[in-house]
Amino acid sequence: MEKGIFEGLKVLDCASFIAAPAAATVLSDFGADVIKIEPPGSGDPYRNLPNLPGYPHSEHNFAWMLEGRNKKSLALDLSKPEGQAVLHRLAAQADVFITNYPPQVRARLGITHDHLAPHNERLIYASFTGYGEKGEEANKPGFDSNAYWARSGLMDLVRADEHTTPARSIAGMGDHPCAMAFYGAIVTALYKRERTGKGSHVSSNLMANGVWAASVLAQAKLVGAKFGERRPRERALNAVTNHYQCKDGRWLILSLLNEDRQWPTLARCLGREDLISDPRFEAKKDRHARSVELIKIFDETFATKDLAEWRKILDGNGLVFGVVGILDDIPNDKQMIENEVLVPFENDTMLTISSPIWVDGSKKVQPRKPPGIGEHSDEILRNAGYDEAAIGKLRAAGAVA
Repeated sequence: MEKGIFEGLKVLDCASFIAAPAAATVLSDFGADVIKIEPPGSGDPYRNLPNLPGYPHSEHNFAWMLEGRNKKSLALDLSKPEGQAVLHRLAAQADVFITNYPPQVRARLGITHDHLAPHNERLIYASFTGYGEKGEEANKPGFDSNAYWARSGLMDLVRADEHTTPARSIAGMGDHPCAMAFYGAIVTALYKRERTGKGSHVSSNLMANGVWAASVLAQAKLVGAKFGERRPRERALNAVTNHYQCKDGRWLILSLLNEDRQWPTLARCLGREDLISDPRFEAKKDRHARSVELIKIFDETFATKDLAEWRKILDGNGLVFGVVGILDDIPNDKQMIENEVLVPFENDTMLTISSPIWVDGSKKVQPRKPPGIGEHSDEILRNAGYDEAAIGKLRAAGAVA
């Protein structure tokens, strides 16, 4: 079995829900040995996400399959001194400790940086929060729907126009980009440790990542730029960077940034060569000035063929566009499968979504199904130096399950 770049790297995933545990998942994809520390009984509350109202019904725990893959589970009660002692021993042997518990909860459970760093000077303590670790909101719980999507302005900015309601996010939509940033922080700290021999406290948060995602327009606001009207699709300023509905109800989006060169080709693809010499649209400035008229013409034209037909025509002429994908497309997307965006679980044909980075010459491990709560507790404790009698005492005390 392929081990990966991080073979031998010991990671403690003492986090909940998505962004921070997903960073540990990326490390596991490249071979890190990740121990998921979760409460006995119910485990990480994220396991229950698919049972909440509004989520798809499935015999498989799709959320946990994605974030819990490759990991081993230790059911540990950190509210008990005995459980905290186990955690401290594990931290002394680990390379990376990941948590996203609020600072006040970390203090109560004995898992702050000050608690763990004395046990291991090489430990990377990776801290993820909703709103950062300073200020009056440091202890405020955050989810990507509020701290990333809403707080950053993205929720307001992506709606169709100023008169429609703000756009809702979907589960994990901000968490997974945040996980990549958090992974980057951890790997940066590991590189620093290679140079200095010392561990680090690294951090990231949902709010910062949300503003980073919105940063082009946020930066414009920071320098006092003047913003124009937010126009709906039908009144967009440029018809060749707009989206259109096809005959079968599917949508595509044109992205013709080299407009002067590509305009004649687009007109021919649409069967409207007359537009090339039409004085209303002949020059770029005229097409932009009459964008509403041009959008109406494009709407009528794109509505005459199905998406598959338009894809063949536009791709065949080298025009830049994108399909507005739907979930039904994904399981059979050849490009995703051939590029290992979608990969099968070990000893299974069921697919999962790979982390979005690849390193030549270093294959990722084949994803393994996620663990049950406490499935590896005894194995982990033995590897940490506990004998059977000590494990029995921990279990009798309710610290381990």
